[in-house]
Amino acid sequence: MNELVSLLAATVRVAVPLILAGFAGLVSERAGIVDIGLEGKMLAGAFAAAAIAAVTGNVWLGLLGAVAAAGVLGLVHGFVAITQRGNQVVSGMAINILVSGLSMTLGLAWFAQGGRTPPLPPGARFPELFGQDVLVWPAFLLVPLGWWVLSHTSFGLRLRAVGENPAAVDTAGVSVARLRYAAVLIAGVLCGVAGAYIATAQAAGFVRDMTGGRGYLALAAVVLGKWRPFPTFAACLLFAGLDAVAIRLQGVVVPWIGQVPVEFVQAVPYVMTVVLLAGFVGRAVPPRAAGTPYVKDR
Repeated sequence: MNELVSLLAATVRVAVPLILAGFAGLVSERAGIVDIGLEGKMLAGAFAAAAIAAVTGNVWLGLLGAVAAAGVLGLVHGFVAITQRGNQVVSGMAINILVSGLSMTLGLAWFAQGGRTPPLPPGARFPELFGQDVLVWPAFLLVPLGWWVLSHTSFGLRLRAVGENPAAVDTAGVSVARLRYAAVLIAGVLCGVAGAYIATAQAAGFVRDMTGGRGYLALAAVVLGKWRPFPTFAACLLFAGLDAVAIRLQGVVVPWIGQVPVEFVQAVPYVMTVVLLAGFVGRAVPPRAAGTPYVKDR
């Protein structure tokens, strides 16, 4: 029983950045903007949060810095995808590559610790609330809140409509560009919070590429959840549970096999992601306008 409780607690902790990034991708793609750059924006948030918290000793300032950094990257992606009508996949991958290199370069220049930030003292990390890091509770509340906004508010309904039929939204006198910019900005903010959680709650500082592919897992959760809030949340919990189990397999000795290799343990969540997507992705239908720049008819 103790082991089960420990596993559930670990699943909750691991799920937080996946939920935040998953809903970032969900909002962006429901508005018609494919966001491969979740990983890069999370990493930017992680670096900004750890760097600012290390210098100021204030984790909340670090959180604001993370939100600002990821939000700016979200607007950059929006400028390329919405204003310039560029390739959304290329823009997202460019953000991932840029942040991966830039975070290391700035970390090396500012702290001279091989791209790392200094270890954060307890006062520069998020406190706990009811046995979990304080950001756990807002992340889980985001699920019903996100469902309500998308399903029961004019903003959410318009956001969904612009991802399905932007021409109809434009004809109704609503700005397609404004809605899509709002979506990518919201996605950036959520990724920033996710990155801050990774660097200042799960860990005690920034290290190279510490997001570890969570942005791609979150995007897979959106697809597996068929672009709907509660199924996406369930997919995030599934991936988090697989990750938590994989962590506990490290060092375990299996009869007739020996100790489980670390590389196998690290690969388990991603292998299962591929298996799940291979079984379900064919049945998932994305928003009809996702990935397609909107060109207004004259």
